[in-house]
Amino acid sequence: MNWDQMEGKWKQFKGSVKQQWGKLTDDDLDYISGSRDKLVGKLQERYGIQKEKAQAQANEWLDTFPEDAYSSR
Repeated sequence: MNWDQMEGKWKQFKGSVKQQWGKLTDDDLDYISGSRDKLVGKLQERYGIQKEKAQAQANEWLDTFPEDAYSSR
């Protein structure tokens, strides 16, 4: 799965994001709306980590989903 696909399916993945990063609020998740850059920024803000680490965490999380995750069949 890539970030373009994630943006289109964000509502389906919000629970997984909340489970992975419990410090993110519902308002944060609404703001992020599947945007990689917004997720990275919120991870930096909430967890006090550097941009590179936040980017790596976001990419590792995305890589846990197969290409057809939550496909609309």
